[in-house]
Amino acid sequence: MGFFRQYIAPLFIFLIFAVALLAVSVRIFLPSDMMAPAPIEEPISALPAHELATVYAPTFFQ
Repeated sequence: MGFFRQYIAPLFIFLIFAVALLAVSVRIFLPSDMMAPAPIEEPISALPAHELATVYAPTFFQ
C-alpha cells in the first residue's frame, strides 16, 4: 500500500493534470475558438406575455 501511495497515486494525479492542461492549451491553436463573442440569447423573462404562453403551455393557450 505504501508503494501505491508513494509512487503510483502521485503519478496518476500528475498524468490527469497533464492531460487537462494539454486539453485546455490546445484550444489556443484552434482556428474558430474564442474568435467571436459568446452568443447572447434573450432571457425567457424578457419575452412578451403572449410568447411566454407558447413557451410554457403551447396547447393550453392556443
